[in-house]
Amino acid sequence: MEVILFFTGLVVALIGTLAGSGGLIGMPVMLLVGLPIHTAVATAKFSNIISSFSSFVYLVKDRKVTWKECLPILPIALAGGLSGAFLSDKIPPSLLEWMAFFFLLIALFISLLKGFQPKERNQKYYRVYGYLYFISTYDGLFGPGQATMLMYTHLFHGLTYLKSVALTRFQTFISCLGAFTVYLHNGHVEWDVAIPFALGALIGAQMAVRFASRLSLKHLRILLNILTLILILQLGKNLFF
Repeated sequence: MEVILFFTGLVVALIGTLAGSGGLIGMPVMLLVGLPIHTAVATAKFSNIISSFSSFVYLVKDRKVTWKECLPILPIALAGGLSGAFLSDKIPPSLLEWMAFFFLLIALFISLLKGFQPKERNQKYYRVYGYLYFISTYDGLFGPGQATMLMYTHLFHGLTYLKSVALTRFQTFISCLGAFTVYLHNGHVEWDVAIPFALGALIGAQMAVRFASRLSLKHLRILLNILTLILILQLGKNLFF
């Protein structure tokens, strides 16, 4: 099982770093091998802490984003991750899937309708912080599709692709760190599962950030839209059938 978890973590981080939605692969695999839902979520949070921080540090060193740009997101992501984890035993997963389904459906529709063009962050960027808190709460609570939501949020508000990747990885690291402390405290972590999954995710994330600079905006839109459509279909299958 460790080998399956390692390669699953690698693929999840590779896809998730580039365009999000890696959770649509990781979560079903973990549930398929018999992990309880809370243990699966806790495992995903731990692997995201490792993989997202490593990829974020690489992008900071490569000057795709600065620490100053990330700091306003820190309290939002931490509060959201903690909020989601505390609510994990109170909100049914089916409701979360409905929320993610409609959110991603709207994002895909807007992308296909008008697309997005990179430009400098404007002075009204603070308006997205409410969306970022909601997404971090969803991440702490469940997770699949979270990074895709963040990518859309940053891109629709004028950030470049690589800067969007960097901020998404930073927010994922913080929200997962907050959420994981709650899952660990509640006894949902199985280290023999979490460690091989996280090692695979670490390698996948490093592969992704080195490949990301070769993607054009056109390639990004195609990849992002395809993965979003797959995630919507996956969620829709669970909801309607």
